[in-house]
Amino acid sequence: MSGGRRHLLGLGVLAALAGLAAALRILLDRSPEGTLSLALPQPAWAWVRWTALAVGATVGSGLATSGVLLQALLRNPLASPFILGISAGAGLGVMSAMYVGHVAGVTTGSNLGPALIGALAVLAVVYTLSQRGGWLDPVSLVLVGVIVSAICGAMIMFLQHLVPSGLHGEITRWMMGRIPESTPAATLIMAGGLSLAGVIVAMIMGRAMDAATLGDDEARSVGLALGRLRVWMFVLAGALTAAAVALCGPIAFVGLIAPHAARLVLGPHHTLLVPAAALVGIVLVVGSDVTRQAIDLGGGRMPIGVFTALIGGPAFIWLLRSGKGQA
Repeated sequence: MSGGRRHLLGLGVLAALAGLAAALRILLDRSPEGTLSLALPQPAWAWVRWTALAVGATVGSGLATSGVLLQALLRNPLASPFILGISAGAGLGVMSAMYVGHVAGVTTGSNLGPALIGALAVLAVVYTLSQRGGWLDPVSLVLVGVIVSAICGAMIMFLQHLVPSGLHGEITRWMMGRIPESTPAATLIMAGGLSLAGVIVAMIMGRAMDAATLGDDEARSVGLALGRLRVWMFVLAGALTAAAVALCGPIAFVGLIAPHAARLVLGPHHTLLVPAAALVGIVLVVGSDVTRQAIDLGGGRMPIGVFTALIGGPAFIWLLRSGKGQA
């Protein structure tokens, strides 16, 4: 089979899996008695399932694309939005807005704005502190990102202790990652549009990312403006992560695992890797949402972050042990 046909087949398989996960999210129904069945939802609550599906697809594709960008940026297959502090920065922005809203007695509305502010603020700090000789140093970027992530995490916990106990449960569920079944239309449209635009832009940047992963000297020898490319990749990854955190809270491992799964199917070329990773991200997030709908342990439905961590944790260990996670 030729390379082109193999790539088309691989994309087709991933698209079919994403479609299957989407169909199950719409059709899976649990009766009040706990019986599972497949049926079209009643019109009165159909929008709830469609909203959850749209949120899951937006978050999955956005986090996966962000992971591809960061792994190419750092030439490190273990890079993810969590390592560089982007998720923590976005989470701190949302948490700060929640606290200010509580103190002022007002409704904060959409989390997208605070998440973007937090993510971009962290990006500015990490980018500034990672400069060496006027260039972005990937090793310093990781070290600074880990430290900034820890600081943001501590500040989130500090703010969490300042809010009334009645809000602790909601904040805890948000921090564990959950798919909301009711989201303001404007927020969902903006986040969905940002995620789609991010996938398209990353595909356009695919050949440049291929060259950037070869090394600084090789990239410059073909006329690639490496510094400018890194800035665009960094900012785009931050914006996509912020949109995901605003919708669902921090969700672990999607940005790490989806690019690796896509590489197994389609190889390392980023023009194809980006849409493949986006599809895998949709399968992971929407599939986890389907799983939590199907499992009822009597304590309410679990956050999807539980399932992505159960999948991603062992996969992360395997990458380390196998050597596939070495830069």
